[in-house]
Amino acid sequence: MNVQVENLEKNMAKLTVTVDAAELEKAITKAYNKQKNSISIPGFRKGKVPQNMVEKMYGAEIFYEDAANIVMQDTYPQAYDESALDIVSQPQIDITQLEKGKDFIYTATVAVKPEVKLGKYKGVSVTKVDTKVTATEVNDTIKAELERAGRLVTKTGKAANGDTTTIDFEGFIDGVAFEGGKGENYDLELGSGSFIPGFEDQLVGHKAGEDVEVEVTFPENYQAEDLAGKPAVFKCHIHEVKGKEIPKLDDEYVADTTEFETVEEYKASVKERLENNKKAEGRRAQEDEAIAKIVEDSEMEIPDAMLDYQVENMINDFVNNMAGQGLSLQQYMQFTGMTMDAFRDQVRPDALSRTQSSLVLEAIAKAENIEASDADVDARLEDMSKQYGMELEQIKNLVGDNEKDSMKKDIAIEKAIEFVMDNVKETAKKKTTKKADDEAGDAEEKPAKKTTKKTTKKAEDAE
Repeated sequence: MNVQVENLEKNMAKLTVTVDAAELEKAITKAYNKQKNSISIPGFRKGKVPQNMVEKMYGAEIFYEDAANIVMQDTYPQAYDESALDIVSQPQIDITQLEKGKDFIYTATVAVKPEVKLGKYKGVSVTKVDTKVTATEVNDTIKAELERAGRLVTKTGKAANGDTTTIDFEGFIDGVAFEGGKGENYDLELGSGSFIPGFEDQLVGHKAGEDVEVEVTFPENYQAEDLAGKPAVFKCHIHEVKGKEIPKLDDEYVADTTEFETVEEYKASVKERLENNKKAEGRRAQEDEAIAKIVEDSEMEIPDAMLDYQVENMINDFVNNMAGQGLSLQQYMQFTGMTMDAFRDQVRPDALSRTQSSLVLEAIAKAENIEASDADVDARLEDMSKQYGMELEQIKNLVGDNEKDSMKKDIAIEKAIEFVMDNVKETAKKKTTKKADDEAGDAEEKPAKKTTKKTTKKAEDAE
């Protein structure tokens, strides 16, 4: 095999790969063996027709497509390595010569990682983060936690927003029931906005046992085009109305449901947790701000193929996450009314930002000689063993050299972020018209006195 590299404009390159005719012949035979059981010729049993007979009757080209794929799958990884290029896209393949008895020649057009001309990356200014937590924020968090801990209890009165109704319903347009408009024993939280606008509001004020006709109009952009913009009537029967019973916040509740003994101690822990959350969120916001400024001050030319590759990777990650929730990409497209092209356009700006950020951080790591050591990798593998509940040696045996190299790159980028953040300059946040961000804000509560806890665990995010 021979590989020739031609550098193209805009960080693109073309690999011309020449494979010996003998290798193509072997691939054609493999293609024949793959297809022979499906080939039928009078006078021969299936799977017993000689290769030369098949080629004589149907032409040698009958096996070319499979043979070409076999050769390229076998040779492209080697061509990739021999090119010594830092390839950052899937190859665009073109076959330039495919003929029995001759060398097989194909080209692979690829994107190459662009060089980055770094701008200022030390002493970047970022907005100072306010991690102060007010009494209102503490109380709102506790209120939300109490509501989540609430239990539904049957009520005899009228349904109100926040209540959950168990209903049967059937939808009609012009007096005719439509497909997908029927449900039985459906639990609907009023005010949740999970049904068509106006639907839930018309159940408010009704009791269990009542029949209600709900009149709504489907939104113009509704995903089912045959229903979009049309008025409909839903005949509903309310089986049950349940209200949420919110627990009372007192020492007994705290002792029974948390690691703390008193309300005072619980509130102090919530405040500490919120402060930690604000610090973590603020750190992420500062990292994003700093990296965005470095990107803006740097120069790089990102090839479209590289960006396309990142878009597809992000879509694949999204599809995998959706699958974990039992939702297919097709279903997502139906629910949102989006096309794949529109979805790619939506993802593309984020893909560009991620690509630019990764490139400048790699460039910073290189400029500052930041690398991941074997000890860093071992520490990461140890974290993985704890995460998956596996022995460390077992994890080491499962992780190959390529995965370790990828891990080293990720760790180096993380270290580059730390380097940037160790050198940032914080600037005060611009004042807003709101008085000092509620500075006396809800007059913060006095620090709670320390009391004995059930455990030494502090401020764990129980949300």
